[in-house]
Amino acid sequence: MTTYASPSDEFEPRYPLAWATLACVLAALTLSYPALSGQFLVNPLSDQYIAGYSFREFAAASLRAGNGFPLWNPYLLGGMPYVAAMHGDIFYPTFLLRMVLPTDIAMTWGMITHLILSGVATYAFLRAIGIGFFGAVVGGIAYMMGGQVSSLASAGHDGKLFVSALFPVTLLVLTWGIRDGRRWAWGLLAVVIGLGVLSPHPQLLQYLLLASGAWALMLAFGGAGDTALTRREAFTRLGLALGAVVIGFAMGAIQYLPVSEYVEWSPRVGGRDYAYATSYSMPIEELFNTYLPQFTGTLTGYWGRNGIHFHSEYIGAAVLFLAAGAFARGATPFARRMLWFWVGLGFVSLIWALGGNTPFYHLVYNIVPGSKFFRAPSTIFFVTTFAVAVLAALGTERALAGARATARAVAPTNVRRWGIAGLAVGGGIALLASVGALQQVALNIALPGRLELVDANAGALIAGAWRSFLFLAAAVAVVYAVSERRITPVVAGWALAAVVVVDLWSVERQYFGFMAPASELYASDPGIEHMKQETQPFRVIAEPLVYGSAFHDPMLSYDGLMLHGIRIPYGYHGNEIRYWRGLAERSNAYDSMSNPTFWGLANVKYFYTNVDSLPVPGARRVVGPFTNAAGSTISLFELAEPHPFAWVAPAIAKYPDESVVQALRAPGFPYRSVALIDTASTTPAVTLSALPSPLDLPVTATSYEPGHFTLELAAPAPEGSALVVSENYYPGWTATVDGQPAKAERANLALMAVALPAGAQRVEFTFDSAPFHTGKMVTLIALALALLALAAGVLLQRRHGGGAAEASRA
Repeated sequence: MTTYASPSDEFEPRYPLAWATLACVLAALTLSYPALSGQFLVNPLSDQYIAGYSFREFAAASLRAGNGFPLWNPYLLGGMPYVAAMHGDIFYPTFLLRMVLPTDIAMTWGMITHLILSGVATYAFLRAIGIGFFGAVVGGIAYMMGGQVSSLASAGHDGKLFVSALFPVTLLVLTWGIRDGRRWAWGLLAVVIGLGVLSPHPQLLQYLLLASGAWALMLAFGGAGDTALTRREAFTRLGLALGAVVIGFAMGAIQYLPVSEYVEWSPRVGGRDYAYATSYSMPIEELFNTYLPQFTGTLTGYWGRNGIHFHSEYIGAAVLFLAAGAFARGATPFARRMLWFWVGLGFVSLIWALGGNTPFYHLVYNIVPGSKFFRAPSTIFFVTTFAVAVLAALGTERALAGARATARAVAPTNVRRWGIAGLAVGGGIALLASVGALQQVALNIALPGRLELVDANAGALIAGAWRSFLFLAAAVAVVYAVSERRITPVVAGWALAAVVVVDLWSVERQYFGFMAPASELYASDPGIEHMKQETQPFRVIAEPLVYGSAFHDPMLSYDGLMLHGIRIPYGYHGNEIRYWRGLAERSNAYDSMSNPTFWGLANVKYFYTNVDSLPVPGARRVVGPFTNAAGSTISLFELAEPHPFAWVAPAIAKYPDESVVQALRAPGFPYRSVALIDTASTTPAVTLSALPSPLDLPVTATSYEPGHFTLELAAPAPEGSALVVSENYYPGWTATVDGQPAKAERANLALMAVALPAGAQRVEFTFDSAPFHTGKMVTLIALALALLALAAGVLLQRRHGGGAAEASRA
């Protein structure tokens, strides 16, 4: 059996984990301290600002009210299943914070705690593989504060941050299980993988599993312990790891069984083409940003080829210098194995991140499962960042080892060469920036429409080059001083950690934007208050019609109105029901926003927009102008013609979807005259020679809430008619007509309808999700198995000599 002593070194303080945790907490607070005063970690560029907060508050309100997890979101894009269409971390443990804290505070601290976790877990992993205290502290901070992880706060990509934090946890647990033979590790691994599945970010989870799988093979066959595993031990432990992964995936069933049902309804059904899959690849020139982040400009000053760039690739000048030190001569065989494994994994992930900019990604696209559903291969760069952090930890080890009393593993001559080479490279880059050479390179690379951004970035480029050189020089000075024994290794270790923190902070702080509490950001206004007085379901088109609204106003084009219980036909999501896209599609040739047929189908009663007069005949301003919470000047207009939530069509006809789309795009199509259902439907239909006249048969909603509503007809329904409802159909909707079960089905491309028997007057609709309930049961069983395996492993470890110290690691 492979054994491994707990790593220690002569520079380690008492309670090393506590000191490392404190270092990571303080480093994280340099970026996030405004959260201590209740500010919201969000900015106008963030997905959380325009959508994510609304998604989470909707579920949190349902949970606080004792109604459980919501299954249907009626407020966006015609309505969609809440779980199946994915609305963020629905089942990830962060939802527990939102049950006891205001949603904005819970979201803020969910991000911050995972940032800290990424650093502490990296430290623990590095210690577990034999790296000393200060090397592990530097490596943990380098990963935690590196741009690819810390800047995720800017775009509000909490799912990516969760998986990035779970990556070193996964590596650590695999090390305990495969190398050390800790029996309890397999239950813990299942829990960690389950959390990754529930994050839910399937793309980064895929990258985590691939990189962790490579590490597992390294542990099993690469001799990462003090003795090699036998072949039987290696295959047995790899099998246990695979079993834990399977249980972990089963833990995600509550999320992914509904998702699997949704695939054919999603706009991503069948996967996407190579151009889509390689969109937001990392341009090769942006590798320069790992040292000089201002090269392609930052945030709104970005001039690169990806259009938008709300994240950072900055690894750190000091970190890159220390990583180079990992290649110093005198390393042990163990260090050499670690070195070349992480160099290899870092290289593969880097080539992957370049995506369509190299031929390599054709292999990924055609071979790796799931790649056709994803875009932005650049997101795998967190693995590259982690690999560099490991190398920086090894380099720190080499630097401090030269000052040991027992040996000088890195001679002063080598340190001088290492430092001189680093200063030469950094100084050369700074000089090239100062004389305009890098600016000229940028002008040659930039797209024609972005040359003004390149010009505006010239000063930041020069200042950034000298900033990077300053921190590079600081790291060189510390390494040189400790090699000459002018400072002690303890002072040098903390000094290197401080240099890395300040270096990364000086760049990544701009990605930590804070705003006022959500109660102020999404506050009501006179237009919203007017709409809240409505007694019948309706939708409002909330879109800017002229330039001049507040930047990324969440109430215009985005999802802020759902916080006030107001339904909109558009919104920001990206995984809406694809049939609704056919109705709501907008282009130069056809714009649903100006189509009266769409207004009727979508139950539109109001326009909430930033003009003084609406160019629609009969529309009248009922409120405004007023200033909303985001600062936009808004008027609320009511359309002249009523567009009820439901209506009775006198006839039912079957047509293929392509014909239905073309018909419903006609501005004057009499949509209330016929319910158009799919040709595969078993519901009786008629062959039309002409459209009948619409019925004068009002329908009233006597109750309406997400996933359930009841409708009353003003008079008995005629034979052959159908009730059409302005809510998207999706499997799980059921209906009763006068208390008797009836078939709800898709009509008018996306909406919901039910055929009415003669005399019908009361119809009730309810949404439920069978995959959710099945998935919930599977998740609970898998979680119980994982916890049972963890507890059994602890008991077996104690019984077979593991002792309390081994059990405490669980």
